Amino acid sequence: MEQTHTSHNGTAAATPGAQRRVLVVEDDPTIVDAIAARLRAEGFLVQTATDGPAAVDTAEAWQPDLLILDIMLPGFDGLEVCRRVQAQRPVPVLMLTARDDETDMLVGLGVGADDYMTKPFSMRELAARVHVLLRRVERAALAAATPRSGILRLGELEIDHAQRRVRVRSEDVHLTPTEFDLLVCLANTPRAVLSREQLLAEVWDWADASGTRTVDSHIKALRRKIGAERIRTVHGVGYALETPTP
Repeated sequence: MEQTHTSHNGTAAATPGAQRRVLVVEDDPTIVDAIAARLRAEGFLVQTATDGPAAVDTAEAWQPDLLILDIMLPGFDGLEVCRRVQAQRPVPVLMLTARDDETDMLVGLGVGADDYMTKPFSMRELAARVHVLLRRVERAALAAATPRSGILRLGELEIDHAQRRVRVRSEDVHLTPTEFDLLVCLANTPRAVLSREQLLAEVWDWADASGTRTVDSHIKALRRKIGAERIRTVHGVGYALETPTP
């Protein structure tokens, strides 16, 4: 059942007159109840589901603004839930995994997840990540309404800001919203090295250095899509987008 609460700091009311909807998909009743209680206290409307089929059905009927999704679920797993929900309509997804397994993280990012957290995690951090993801969606919508003109071309890489599309050698490359924003951030200062902390602040609006592994995993997913040679690692510092020498 939906519950209506007013956030103590107003941060959840991102859209005037509307509360944001979060669907929490988790088969552990203790975890799902704790997440739902925290998000309701933050001012969100929350629905829950405990298996894959119920998650897909609820997402289609309720149209959430954000999905918190465990990977391991009865029925079918969270990766399949993510595929099916994203096929219905784009929605930001925060993936939860019980294993600190980079393969799980990369696969999750590959099927459309925007961020991930490894259990156990703090409810404070989870709530912060939810707020960050929703703010990013709003910024993307604003950018789409007032797009920058033209297409940025860096060798065989093309970035179309207006349509939020990327092409490599004239072939479309499907990027998640986070991957697109990460690429644009790097492309704004090609060849310049950006630290993980800078990327966290610019792309995720997240200042806590504990999230730097999130940056690393997204960079790896982005490399798989646009070519590993296009993003240079500067060990101990961060990353730079390589461009052809003039």
